[in-house]
Amino acid sequence: MAKTRILFVCLGNICRSPLAEAAFRAEADRLGLDVEVDSAGTGGWHAGELPDPRTRDAARRRGLELTHRARKLQRADLDRFDLVLVMDDDNLRHVTTMAAQGARAEIRLLRSFDPAAPAGAIVPDPYEGGRAGFDEVLDICERACEGLLAHVRGAR
Repeated sequence: MAKTRILFVCLGNICRSPLAEAAFRAEADRLGLDVEVDSAGTGGWHAGELPDPRTRDAARRRGLELTHRARKLQRADLDRFDLVLVMDDDNLRHVTTMAAQGARAEIRLLRSFDPAAPAGAIVPDPYEGGRAGFDEVLDICERACEGLLAHVRGAR
């Protein structure tokens, strides 16, 4: 079976999407799933940077090491990846508009994979807040990634 390719997308690719990428990758590796996982931002102003220090701290406290460098989403990503999972409505609109010419990827909100989340639930942006917001975002990403893992395993 072909490798499943998943891309997580937020605004700057320094908070939410790297956390989702790391949470999903850790569980996929633990389960031995053959997946390709990456993350990107709809904005490119942080391109080349490591995730925000608060993002790295939240991940490190859970045993996740983030080495990803921020990058801007490219139109080609929408044909390369099977699933593009966005964190909020603004990013969903941006990616959907970018895909309007017939992209291959399925585009969804990440929290659509969390059965306990209400319809249309987003992953809040912790950038303007303190440490607790980053821990909350990681909790949300881990819950959604559990459902995503079940989805990927069921598709095999």
